[in-house]
Amino acid sequence: MHVVRLGEPSASVGADVRAALTAWGAGESVLGGVAVLGCRPPGSPRPLEAVIVQPRGIVVVLGVDLPEPAAKLDAPLSTPWTVDGWPLVRAEGKVNPGQDALESAAALARSAQSRGLEPLPVAAIAAVGPYAGQITQPTADLHRGVRVVSPNTTTVLSAARELATYECPCSVEQAQELLRLLGVHAERDLDTGKLLAEGFPASPEMELAERATTLIPRYTDPSAPARANPRRTKLIVGAAAALVLLCAVLAVALLTAPSPEPTAVQQVDGVRFTERSVSTDGSCARHSFGDVQRWFEQHPCVNLRREAHDARASGGPISVSVVVVTLGDPGAAAELRAMATATGTGGITALGGPERFADAARAVQQEGGSVRIVQAAWSGRDSNPEDVALRAMTERALRLTPR
Repeated sequence: MHVVRLGEPSASVGADVRAALTAWGAGESVLGGVAVLGCRPPGSPRPLEAVIVQPRGIVVVLGVDLPEPAAKLDAPLSTPWTVDGWPLVRAEGKVNPGQDALESAAALARSAQSRGLEPLPVAAIAAVGPYAGQITQPTADLHRGVRVVSPNTTTVLSAARELATYECPCSVEQAQELLRLLGVHAERDLDTGKLLAEGFPASPEMELAERATTLIPRYTDPSAPARANPRRTKLIVGAAAALVLLCAVLAVALLTAPSPEPTAVQQVDGVRFTERSVSTDGSCARHSFGDVQRWFEQHPCVNLRREAHDARASGGPISVSVVVVTLGDPGAAAELRAMATATGTGGITALGGPERFADAARAVQQEGGSVRIVQAAWSGRDSNPEDVALRAMTERALRLTPR
């Protein structure tokens, strides 16, 4: 991470943010990218502690000073924050700091797009201090690209990795334009070599040159009379006839072959989800196990839809399971959601087999009389249900639309 200092911290917690970003060191071994400290992008409602420009996304960091250290901070986006049960009163700004962070991210995205820059996703981090022992955010707010964290090296790093997952990386040239937009003009900070070392790829070059193949003619004595070879002539004619027949057979096969069904691909926050298989059934008990199966025997479902998707994060390929249970009764759906969230209660067998999702990260969401259960696991290696990348993948998969 290359660090550029433009201004002083705007909040007391800003010093901790700077220490966290500086601790990652130069280069892409930890994260990569450029952190611009003490800047105020065009249209931003207030100065920011940092703007982190990464090859796969941009993250604005807003510093938030709490009145005093807190044991618990509840940080929703729609209502005032509460610190140890007491509302966080603000004299200016939005209803809570999370909305300020979201507005700053939106302003930077508009400025970049107005200049014709690559529409990289712009997410936000609200770094709170001096101390918050437990920070909670609603799942729906996490989907909006805002993270409220303590300003230490680990939490800020995890949030930055989780938020910057755009499919197409930002090139060196695009990164230089973004940095100029943020007020960076020193050539040492825009150096191409430094940006390459931070993980930004070089600008692709389109090569449209055509390669001509030169045939060296066979030497022939000009004084010798031309002679025809009857056997060679027959071979040429026969080969030409066989070629015509082969082309005709291939043409008929192509015209009569069934067209393959197009692969369903969806994109959420720059992550591509490729649908591998889908199954629907009217019996949930048949495809479940444990306490969940016994519950379904008493509460039959209306429909069960199971999907298998392939996705990819910076750590490698990920298998994603999406299960949608339609019950029709919101009360029964709430019971199922509680069972699916708890551990050791069984579950619904994912397409591809339960062994694929051993120790997978899980997310559960209820919408009226239906429940959606998402699991994400690394393909080909062990998983951990607390893995930040896997948890971020489940949150995105909750927003997939059934085909």
